Amino acid sequence: RYIYSTAMFSGALTLVCLVPSALGFIAPALVSKRADVLMHGKGFGKKSATVVDETAHLGPEWKFFEFPPKGSVRPLKQSPTRKVPASIARPDYAKDGIPKKRGPRLPWQIEVKTPEDIKGMIAAGRVAREVLDAAGAFVKPGVTTDEIDALVHKEATKRGGYPSPLNYHGFPKSVCTSVNEVVCHGIPDATVLKEGDIINVDVTVFYEGYHGDCSETFPVGEIDDEAMALVQTTYDCWVASMDFCAPGKAYKEIGGVIEELVVPKGYSTVSRFCGHGIGSVFHTNPNIMHYKNNEPNGVMDVGHTFTIEPMICEGTSDCLDWPDNWTATTADGGRSAQFEHTLLMTEAGVVPLTGKIPGVSPLYPWEKGEPFKGKGVLPSGL
Repeated sequence: RYIYSTAMFSGALTLVCLVPSALGFIAPALVSKRADVLMHGKGFGKKSATVVDETAHLGPEWKFFEFPPKGSVRPLKQSPTRKVPASIARPDYAKDGIPKKRGPRLPWQIEVKTPEDIKGMIAAGRVAREVLDAAGAFVKPGVTTDEIDALVHKEATKRGGYPSPLNYHGFPKSVCTSVNEVVCHGIPDATVLKEGDIINVDVTVFYEGYHGDCSETFPVGEIDDEAMALVQTTYDCWVASMDFCAPGKAYKEIGGVIEELVVPKGYSTVSRFCGHGIGSVFHTNPNIMHYKNNEPNGVMDVGHTFTIEPMICEGTSDCLDWPDNWTATTADGGRSAQFEHTLLMTEAGVVPLTGKIPGVSPLYPWEKGEPFKGKGVLPSGL
């Protein structure tokens, strides 16, 4: 899910691993220029020109940053980092930003969860789902992404959960909010959502020792047909990839299912970021690629828990890294959409531990009037 790098060794072995950059998820930022400066009130006999620079609060590393040609998202001011009540259990990175607990070192080595682990992950997944539903219902024109962060923080902590992104490798907020061309890891700030935007809200909650991780792309008011088609195609390939999963299948094959569905429709799938194993550790094996690949990332087995979270783009899937070392946008400014579940492998296939709650979770137009599609709903009894 987060940044990974590929290191080639002798023979055909390729290892994929999480790599922090400047204590972040993203690779080193590219160099570009500041946002445009808007001028008002010029002319003889009028008031002096007033310069409005949306990026005046940014550091020198932004001086030459060049935003995508079609992109509209800009980094605005952030509010102070929110505090977590002392009574809430924290992950091991909460204080200094550095995760201590690690999973298996070789990419094909995958932890099999115990019944106690699974019970804990069911609880964490349910909390994450409830928080994501609250955030999705809150999305509307005029809301800021910082207000979404405040809501997620409140909803997670009032349930006794710690918002997992907070201080993970130094991430300053409690949720990722990725608007329009932002592929992932958007930092909540003063950005105001507008009619016609799309926004991915990525919620992870650490609850009683386990992480539950899920995201959805929400329309902001009425969106155009092209945006709706992108969101639905992303949803469809995500569900198809979950339907594919079964014990004995190779994790590397998930990416082909996604790519074969989206490419014929004119979309592209991001290769820079991947799904991941999850449990008491936020990110671990296996890495889940969302494109055709031959990575030796192991074989599915009962008791594995992991995420699938394709990022699908209406233009290029090449990414541009912002100097904040977190935000990644499409290089051309085209829109991107994403969905994600935390999944448990069973004898019958995957179960979404963050699945939608019937009668409670917000629905997409294609979900209304019919049973939930594929693996999108929380099974009864969980």
